[in-house]
Amino acid sequence: MRSNIKLGRISGIEIGLHYSWFVIAALIAFSLGQHFRQINPSWSASEIWITAIVTAGLFFVTLLLHELAHSLVAQKRGLKVTGITLFALGGVSQIQDDATDAKTEFWVAIAGPIASVVIGLGCLGIALGLGWRRSTDPQNVVTAVLVWLGYINISLAVFNLIPAFPLDGGRVLRSIVWAITKNQVRSTRIAARIGEIVAFLFIIDGIWKYLSGAGIGGLWIAFIGWFLLDAARASYSQVKKTGTVVRDMRVSQLMSRGCVAVDRGMSLRELVDTYLLKTSQRCFAVTDRGRVVGVITRTDVGAIPRELWSTTTVRAAMHPLQEMPTVTPNTSVLDAMKLVLRSHVNQLLVMDNGVLEGIIFRSQMVGLLRTSFGSNSSGVERTLQQSRGNVAEGNA
Repeated sequence: MRSNIKLGRISGIEIGLHYSWFVIAALIAFSLGQHFRQINPSWSASEIWITAIVTAGLFFVTLLLHELAHSLVAQKRGLKVTGITLFALGGVSQIQDDATDAKTEFWVAIAGPIASVVIGLGCLGIALGLGWRRSTDPQNVVTAVLVWLGYINISLAVFNLIPAFPLDGGRVLRSIVWAITKNQVRSTRIAARIGEIVAFLFIIDGIWKYLSGAGIGGLWIAFIGWFLLDAARASYSQVKKTGTVVRDMRVSQLMSRGCVAVDRGMSLRELVDTYLLKTSQRCFAVTDRGRVVGVITRTDVGAIPRELWSTTTVRAAMHPLQEMPTVTPNTSVLDAMKLVLRSHVNQLLVMDNGVLEGIIFRSQMVGLLRTSFGSNSSGVERTLQQSRGNVAEGNA
């Protein structure tokens, strides 16, 4: 859902409207006009319609605040947010990155309903302070606007907490299941299935109400159900597709290229001063007359006492090539991860016909697998065992 009309930016987030917003804005303003005429028949037509239009505008401001709560929490948790779009069914935050853990998913999802509840209770509290009494209709414009905004925002929070993925409630449910199962794909499947059931109930209820004489209100409920059903299926399909992509991913797509080569006769002091302090490189290829003979890492250097760096050569501290497990650029990432677990190493050399093409690190593979299959190392290992057979035990 992309914006057709740009309104500006808040905290770097582009705010905009979809063309369909004008339809729902007009319907809400018309509905509010009828509502205010019913509770305050003594108001003039101009009072009714000005109040209805202002209230409708303020409602969309509160809806924007609901979405901003999602977006700002997402930014705080390190996710990229490009925009917020208001459209016919409400608003949507365009969060480009998926949550990498259940806690982030939970707080991003729950932030919107919390904001709506705070706004709703705040509006009702101000109305009470201005003399409005519960169970009575507000008699002046200000309290009428505040009471309607209060109740609608609380209703919005309750509706969004329905466990129908991808509503906020469905995402909260997914985060809870994710925290329990440590598996993002499985939690998405469970939340999406529940979301489909809720969506079907919406569709059935809407059709029943339409046939019972509810008119367009029944069709609107059925349409919301259809939207939720389509969104739940699309969301699960995307996550499932991501898992498939990871299973098909090759080492060449993830490895670090351009490995820095150092001579085996260099002292560790020279290595530290020339490379370690000036680059972020974690691993170095050790060469002898242009031929790769081993690998040395920052950890290897750190294992040697500092006072011995000047007298210790790279050759003495390196891992000889024949002792290093290797993979080819065409090796699958999952097979490479199996080798890492089995060999208890932190990196693999990527060799092609005897030439060092790059290095793939355990942290790179675990980060990718966590994002796609689970949120901790044990979840990653279980996934590898289930999808690839026997994997030697190891701590990823």
